[in-house]
Amino acid sequence: MHPDDPLDQKLTQDRPATAAADPASTERTIGRHRAAERPRRGGRALLASTPVRVALATGVTCCLGAAAFAGTRADDTPREPVAEAVAERAATDERASRSLDRAASPAPVASPSATPKPTPSATRKAPRKPAKPARPRPVAGLTQAQMDNAKIIVDVGVDLKMPRRAMVVAVATAMQESNLYNLASDVLPESRQYPHQGSGSDHDSVGLFQQRPSSGWGTVRELMRPAYAAHAFYEALREVPGWQEMSVTAAAQAVQVSAFPDAYARHEERATTIVAALT
Repeated sequence: MHPDDPLDQKLTQDRPATAAADPASTERTIGRHRAAERPRRGGRALLASTPVRVALATGVTCCLGAAAFAGTRADDTPREPVAEAVAERAATDERASRSLDRAASPAPVASPSATPKPTPSATRKAPRKPAKPARPRPVAGLTQAQMDNAKIIVDVGVDLKMPRRAMVVAVATAMQESNLYNLASDVLPESRQYPHQGSGSDHDSVGLFQQRPSSGWGTVRELMRPAYAAHAFYEALREVPGWQEMSVTAAAQAVQVSAFPDAYARHEERATTIVAALT
């Protein structure tokens, strides 16, 4: 014991009566605390404060000794359990804070410019079916069926590059021969097998121009087609010399060789109105 050492004085004052009666026991206790006060391998004291030594002197040596051993690794390297726990807790708190920040952050909103534009193929409309040509409006007192047949006659003349006067001659002729209806023949039962708009009985005459298969105008099937019949009429009119200078009646009679040659003249005015409406 050292009388001048404050630690020794403190231990001498606080020790129990039994310890005062045993100087050797007191010396051993003080020696243990001084040994604990000396640095270990790393130069650090496990118990360096006076309250710790007092606690040891009062009989808590075992608990503090366990704490001292708990603070030492298997290789006797000193540890700082409190500091490590604090650092680990701080790292855990930081990870939790980041997770909360990510969960709380709003989802990114795409800007209008970032919206993909539809491709031309996506906006392309299905092709429309070609519209049927409008039927011509009837004029000159004709029915719709008569006007439709007149249009066929005029269209064929346009395709053949025939002058308008030839179209007037053709329409006037059809008006006289069939009243602009596609007629079958009671004499030719075959003619009824094809689309028709009535029937006549003038020998084997059929169609818009009452042309006869027996005269070489074509077959029954061909002559029952209004476009074919009109084409045959225009080709025959071309073969008439000087037909352009003839009257409508004379030009029509030169082609048809009708028993009533003057009958075509009465249709000239109406035929002119019809052709004008269709060209």
